[in-house]
Amino acid sequence: MFRLYDSATSEVRELRLRTPGRVGIYLCGPTVYGPPHLGHGRATLVYDILRRYLEWTGLEVRLVSNITDIDDKIIDRANRESRPWQEITHKCEDVWFRAMEKLNVQRPTDVPHATEYVDQMVDMIATLVASDRAYVTGDGVYLSVDDIDDYGLLAHQSLDDMLSGGGEREVFGAGNKRHPADFALWKFSKPGEPSWPSPWGDGRPGWHSECVVMSLELLGEGFDLHCGGMDLKFPHHENERAQAVALGKEFANHWMHNGFVVDAEGEKMSKSLGNVANLLDLMDLYDPRAYRMVLLQTHYRGPVRVGQDNIDAAVSALAGLDAFAARAASLGEAAPDPETMVSFRDRMDDDLDTPAATALLFDTVRRANAAIDAGGSEAASLAAAVHEICRAFGLVLKGAADVPADVAAKAAALDAARAAKDFATADALRAELQADGWIVETTKTGTAIRR
Repeated sequence: MFRLYDSATSEVRELRLRTPGRVGIYLCGPTVYGPPHLGHGRATLVYDILRRYLEWTGLEVRLVSNITDIDDKIIDRANRESRPWQEITHKCEDVWFRAMEKLNVQRPTDVPHATEYVDQMVDMIATLVASDRAYVTGDGVYLSVDDIDDYGLLAHQSLDDMLSGGGEREVFGAGNKRHPADFALWKFSKPGEPSWPSPWGDGRPGWHSECVVMSLELLGEGFDLHCGGMDLKFPHHENERAQAVALGKEFANHWMHNGFVVDAEGEKMSKSLGNVANLLDLMDLYDPRAYRMVLLQTHYRGPVRVGQDNIDAAVSALAGLDAFAARAASLGEAAPDPETMVSFRDRMDDDLDTPAATALLFDTVRRANAAIDAGGSEAASLAAAVHEICRAFGLVLKGAADVPADVAAKAAALDAARAAKDFATADALRAELQADGWIVETTKTGTAIRR
């Protein structure tokens, strides 16, 4: 039974499926106005690992992840740079998916764009206005949160508590609102800004409206799981849910949020703080798999600091896994060790405990290496378990198949020389391989080589 922490109930509980054997997941995707940073990378990798694991267990997963391609930030950048806003969104979306491909993140089943669903958003807003759940002001259309009985469910605060905790801060648009917490469903456009027609005037949808429309349209009411970063829990996800409640629709059954990427001082990385590390730069400097490894060794709900020490440690860990894959390549086919796989599922089914599952992976490598050294019969099944766990993680190992043919031929010639007791030739071949930057390991099953 797969159990996952639910942000709405603050408990680890079973992920109950609306349709047995199928999982519908909505993941808030990027706003395409700049390059992806480490926080974006964490969110996509966490949910890629979740998706891959659920599929590995035999479930059919439909992952919907949107692209916000109209937003104040996009318009601001277009105005600053005197460029068409569509040029910015198209280029940034292309950069996004190239980065995801480098990270080995599977493309979502559906990638809806906000601009494709404006008509549906207008229809939804019209329904809310007609039921007096939303109202028109001088600058747009707002949802009345005072009518939502459980508003604040995800924040675990009542509406009064949230407002009283705000101090003397200025509330944007407060002069036009019935209530300070009301939020924009539709924003009237200024001259020269992108706009769409509506019964209330030309404008564009508010950010909180796009995801509720797309998730309900593509996944239907009562879909299984809504995901995103911790920073989206409030107000974005709370406001999505409020619209569904106001429409009288059942929304997500389970809410999942990943923790922040933090800097050296423990501060959340964000563009507003100016401490964002560019994801593309990280992948240019390091093996892209290293970031996945760092996140596998960190529980998804906790903060993670990405620094030289843990990236270097991840690179070293990957080198060890690659070396093992090369060494175990000659063991032949075998079924994964059943006891190991049961332990793996137990860990992953307990709130996606990837740190414990990753520790099991390295322990299995250690046991498999010991079995190879001892000529044990269990070596092949343990090696198969290692590969099966890595497959469930989306972690591609670089084994013997990545060794060039001429290098592999030298290794085979070394083995032939040893078998013929021509140790001078064997030593010469070993020296040539080592001079070219290869590590040469001689075992009972033959010579294994790796960078």
